[in-house]
Amino acid sequence: MLGAMKSLLCASLLCALPLWAIAALPGDLAQGQRLHETNCSGCHDTGVYTRENRRIRSLDALRQQIDACGHMAKKDFSPGETRDLLKYLNERFYRFP
Repeated sequence: MLGAMKSLLCASLLCALPLWAIAALPGDLAQGQRLHETNCSGCHDTGVYTRENRRIRSLDALRQQIDACGHMAKKDFSPGETRDLLKYLNERFYRFP
């Protein structure tokens, strides 16, 4: 009985880990949302983040895409702005650990 309870507890903690890791990303969620609305919504809607065949599969790929989009929008995001956008996009749409 005790062994089963330990296994269940460990499994529960492993399931919660990604939520903890997401919350641990640095950045300002509200500022990321404002940056997104100001700089990203003119080119695409949020459907690009939720479609089945989305290209972004990791935090690193998401960071690279933010840089590429900034280049296309002629906007040089500061390191802080990039962190804010990364936090917003990951918490709102992607949920990468």
